[in-house]
Amino acid sequence: MLVCMRTTINLPDGLAEAAKARAAAEGRTFTSLVEQGLRAVLDQPEEASRVELPVFDPPPDGRGMLVDIADSQALWEALDADGPR
Repeated sequence: MLVCMRTTINLPDGLAEAAKARAAAEGRTFTSLVEQGLRAVLDQPEEASRVELPVFDPPPDGRGMLVDIADSQALWEALDADGPR
């Protein structure tokens, strides 16, 4: 037994009109077009959210705001740059 849920969705007028025109041109219902679109979106794997990290290119003289954390002396100097706490 096929069970369907009736629901109301709010679409921008232009989008609804374009979808109805496409459905009519393909000889199908508006509902079947919306169903196909929803299935296509839901069948795609979810994208993992990515965070874009800043990229730093130090100046040619090697001095910059970032510190090479492998250089412990430079790291301590940077941490103490504003004085003891």
